Amino acid sequence: MQLYVIGLILLPLLIDGLAIFHRGRPRGGMAGSPRRTLRSFYNRVKAPIDELWYTQQLDHFNPTDIRTWEQRYYVNDLYWKKNGPVFIQIGGEGPADPIWLVEGQWIKYAQRHGAICVMIEHRFYGKSHPTADLSIENLRYLSSEQALADLATFREYFNSKYQVSEQSKWISFGGSYSGALSAWFRLKYPHLVYGALSASSPMTALTDFSEYLIVVRNSLATYDEKCNDAISDATKVMQNMIQSSSGRAELKTAFRLCDSIETQNDVDNFFQTVAGNFEGVVQYNKDNRAFEGARATNITIDVLCKTMLDTTQPNILQRMVNVNDMILNAYDQPCLDAGYMSMINQLTNISWNASAAEGGRQWTYQTCVEFGFFQSSNAPQQPFGNNFPASFFIQQCADIFGPNFDDNLLERGINFTNAFYGAEGFSGSRVLFVNGAIDPWHALSFTKDPPNNNTAIFLSSTAHCADMYPDAETDPQELKQARQTISDTIGQWLQ
Repeated sequence: MQLYVIGLILLPLLIDGLAIFHRGRPRGGMAGSPRRTLRSFYNRVKAPIDELWYTQQLDHFNPTDIRTWEQRYYVNDLYWKKNGPVFIQIGGEGPADPIWLVEGQWIKYAQRHGAICVMIEHRFYGKSHPTADLSIENLRYLSSEQALADLATFREYFNSKYQVSEQSKWISFGGSYSGALSAWFRLKYPHLVYGALSASSPMTALTDFSEYLIVVRNSLATYDEKCNDAISDATKVMQNMIQSSSGRAELKTAFRLCDSIETQNDVDNFFQTVAGNFEGVVQYNKDNRAFEGARATNITIDVLCKTMLDTTQPNILQRMVNVNDMILNAYDQPCLDAGYMSMINQLTNISWNASAAEGGRQWTYQTCVEFGFFQSSNAPQQPFGNNFPASFFIQQCADIFGPNFDDNLLERGINFTNAFYGAEGFSGSRVLFVNGAIDPWHALSFTKDPPNNNTAIFLSSTAHCADMYPDAETDPQELKQARQTISDTIGQWLQ
């Protein structure tokens, strides 16, 4: 989440040269932005949210490095009462969108509890540019550890600037990757933040996140188990066709590929891209969210499975093609960019003006050095074939950042991440974890009996960060109750 992550990442479709869904991260970040409603104060008048800046340290862990940069944040104090709490929404792997300052559940919580709301953008995302470019030398300052230190120094600055009472408690919010940051902020700086909401947060780093596709499979089965059978059958047809040059030419035409399938990397990336058409829909199934310029939010698990089970179309491959066409048309894309070198070339561009600077290059770097989270095809219980194992993603790390970014570097990074934050042995307190069974990321979070007497809400019918978005008439009753429980929990913390 914010997840803008959450946690989160793969490669299906490109807009302006950047993948819509790359390594579990859609364009804009994993939490995206809540839907702008007609009743929204944001729409009725000019947004009361000014773009504010804080002079932040570049390297918190080198006292001899005095370089600084400007970090963006937003504030809404409309509901703030004397000695009221401070709610901080932590930025994730995407731009901070000020619509969050007037929409979303945390604003309702702020109204009830008299809080001032502040949202801070994560370093190296959005307009928060600590360095001149995104070179490997500069990306060493991009880490969750540095981001948490940003929060700590910002908290002290904020209390002083806004004359926050020492009696006022801070509560952190986040979803997906930023949901993990919310929990980790409470873990590492418990004297600065009193409680944390952690939605859809991956709490354990690992290289091979093969369970991701298992959850995708299980979520598709909530419509009909035959949906997975149809996907598997279509995948087998594609695997047979791709063995010959004529078959590859047919697949290029059928799936409207931008480039020919020539190398084994192209083959693997093609299968992973097609799987991504399903991954992105499942991850955000029926969530009341809308990314900037959002489209395709009406494409749900139901729509995918109805297409794959459409008996009026006897050709099983054509059903898979129809899903691909549906996604391409929804985003006005003339072709599907599944070429391996096309992806690598985009992600090696270090300019802030490049399409990958929207977040794709940065998030790829974090997964290659801190988290892994590679949504591989290694698990046999899923219907998308076996063409994109975890090693395929490690190869991407080396091809994008250099040969030193190999499995050994990643293993060291993952070991440090899990040792530093605790992974399944998380020892922070006063954290509420919220997850949905449809969301593949729940497999890396706490869904029942979290350690250290923390609490968890696990919803059977919702997907990624569903609890964070504004109310919708179609919200299931369990989601409505969860939001009430969250608000009540915050109230208990503030007593």
